[in-house]
Amino acid sequence: MAVRMKRRLQWMAFAAAILLAGCSRAPTFNILGSFFPAWLVCILIGMVMAAVAYRVLVWLKLDQAIRWTIVVYPSIALFVACLLWLIFFS
Repeated sequence: MAVRMKRRLQWMAFAAAILLAGCSRAPTFNILGSFFPAWLVCILIGMVMAAVAYRVLVWLKLDQAIRWTIVVYPSIALFVACLLWLIFFS
C-alpha cells in the first residue's frame, strides 16, 4: 500500500513538473507605475484600430456595403490584437 502511494506521488510530482515547465514571467507593461498584462494592451490597441477602420470606411462611404458590422469590427479588433501579440510576444 505504501509503495503504491509513493509511486502515485512520484507520478503526480512528475506531472506537475512537466505542466509547470513552460511557465515563465508574464509579459507586462509598466504604465504609470502599474503593471498591465501585454494581452490587455494588445486588445486596447486592436479596439482603437477597429475604430480607426470604422472612421476610414465612413469617410470613404464604404460602410453601407458592410452588412454584418457586429461581426466585422470585432473581427478587425481581434485580428489586430492577435497580430500585435504574434509580432511582439511570440
